[in-house]
Amino acid sequence: MMRTKLRKILVHAGLFLFSCGVAWGQNVKVNVGAEEIALNEPFTITVVVENDKLKNLSGFPEINGFIKRGTSSSTSTQFINGQVSSTQSITQNYVAQKEGRFRLPTFTINVNGEDIRVAGKQIVVGPARQRRRQVDPFARDPWEELFGRRKGNEEFIDVRADAFFALSTDKSEVYVGEGFNTSLAFYVSERNRADLEFYDTSKQLTDILKRIRPANCWEENFNVENIKREQVTINNKRYQKYLIYQATFYPLNTEPVEFPAVGLKLIKYKMAKNPSFFGPSRQEDFKTFYTKAKSVQVKDLPDHPLKDQVAVGEYRLTEQISGEELQTGESFSYNFKVQGRGNINAIENPNLPATENFDFYTPNIQQNVHRRNGEVTGSRSFGYYAIPNEPGEYDLGDFFNWTFFNPVSEQYQTLRSELKVSVRGESKKNETILATDLGSFYDIIDLQDNQLQSRYRFQYLKIFANIFILVMLVLTAVFIFRK
Repeated sequence: MMRTKLRKILVHAGLFLFSCGVAWGQNVKVNVGAEEIALNEPFTITVVVENDKLKNLSGFPEINGFIKRGTSSSTSTQFINGQVSSTQSITQNYVAQKEGRFRLPTFTINVNGEDIRVAGKQIVVGPARQRRRQVDPFARDPWEELFGRRKGNEEFIDVRADAFFALSTDKSEVYVGEGFNTSLAFYVSERNRADLEFYDTSKQLTDILKRIRPANCWEENFNVENIKREQVTINNKRYQKYLIYQATFYPLNTEPVEFPAVGLKLIKYKMAKNPSFFGPSRQEDFKTFYTKAKSVQVKDLPDHPLKDQVAVGEYRLTEQISGEELQTGESFSYNFKVQGRGNINAIENPNLPATENFDFYTPNIQQNVHRRNGEVTGSRSFGYYAIPNEPGEYDLGDFFNWTFFNPVSEQYQTLRSELKVSVRGESKKNETILATDLGSFYDIIDLQDNQLQSRYRFQYLKIFANIFILVMLVLTAVFIFRK
């Protein structure tokens, strides 16, 4: 009898290994349950993804006469002949409401963006089946212990995770308008033995950002679309850093920038205490990791006449001009470009002084912002179109200069044009005046008497006219009644 039982076990094991060998050649497949089941047995549809993760899945079909009764999932990894293969599956369970014949219609299910068509079939539901098992209390089956077929006795233990979730800033104190880099990342030690997996990160991140984004700051978001991994060393210990979010913030006032503690929920698996060959090796669980609250202090800028107007950062000037030898009445172009590190959006136009020697027109503005390596850099250029009106030698630094505050040197600095231009030709000031002449109507204004006149000078004439009109009305009425 033992020989017969051993033969059956080996046959089943061979069929199982054969089916696994066939499955390894596929990437995504859908398995449909048996055609005949008992009333107390579930009908199942299983989606299996091999050598890839189950990223997205459309809904399972409805079956007339059946109701859905939850889903189950599993993940496994195998090492065969030096090659690694992984399998992830999710199973939808159906329970029949009565005995009879039912039809599973042909359906299409989308798995990881791929549409898979599954042929329909007939399902026969028979009477409930009684499950009886003859157990010899004095017998012990070593094969069941080897293959882990005794269900309900699995024991799982919680493995401590050597990992943490952190919000970090590169500065703890800044000036108003000075940028500081902020990153949100999950760190896993290389010595970690717990099995962790990210869970619904995009939705969690939306809620997290609502809480940590400060209202008193300008944000330059680095737009981390995919979780980035890099190796870092913290206190002589190596970690894998998974960057989730990164931005540079620029305080708009002197209020401290506060970041509250936030949590990130991950899937954390419990491991089987006595793993068997066929039994589950782990059990899905969840754990939330929390950051520590953090505050960045903000200092006011030193006193200066332009204190409330200047940008803050490290900047330099590049400039271009169409020519340094100019002719009165002929236009030229000049480009004043501020570039460097800081809040590029806060760079304002140079404040040009009033002058009759040049006509400066509103500049064309072009801006570029680069976010990389934890820094925000860029440029803002002002393209001027101008016409000289008076000959002479001019220093453009008298017209084009721009002041900012450098947080590194903690000083106000001014970027000033170093170009000089020479203007030749006749003066165009008078032509400018003639071009703005408003005509002869306005020329005679100065010839008119500007003495004030009383608005009551004809008051008596108005009274006499009113009396005359009243007498005429009375005479007309008398004449009409008499007649």
